[in-house]
Amino acid sequence: MTDDTTTHDDDVQTLAKLLKDFDFAMLTTIDEKGKLVGHPMTVQEAEFDGDLWFIVGNDSTAVAHIGRDDTVGVTLSSNDSWVSLAGSAVVVDDHAKLESLWNSRVEAWFPDGPSDPSVGLVKFSADSAEYWDTPGGKVASALSFVKSKVTGDALDAPNAKIEL
Repeated sequence: MTDDTTTHDDDVQTLAKLLKDFDFAMLTTIDEKGKLVGHPMTVQEAEFDGDLWFIVGNDSTAVAHIGRDDTVGVTLSSNDSWVSLAGSAVVVDDHAKLESLWNSRVEAWFPDGPSDPSVGLVKFSADSAEYWDTPGGKVASALSFVKSKVTGDALDAPNAKIEL
């Protein structure tokens, strides 16, 4: 857990630093029956100011769901850190932004490039976040787990809930 000396700004900086390490995310939308649906996405911007951008197919179920209900979640994970974001999403028609975000990672899904009219953008705006981090990678995580099992103490990993 985050200690009492950690400030909101420190937590936001930690969150922004963690987000730079993720290439992929799961965007969770709400379908027409009220069910949660996960959509794998490639994160397009490493700078976190409360927003994340995703390149999508305009005819995707994610776009249809966002059109009905803009309440979404985004989760990201790696071997040693996890982030959960809650907020809203909107489909954005901004060709200049699409061009600026375009990269080789999305070409596998959209081979006709950013000029393809079936390609669009989703802008996610976070209202809140929670992160869990185990600095030091797999070895440190394994050692912390062993220590926890031996001592009976809970696993000590930085964690914070943040209102954005």
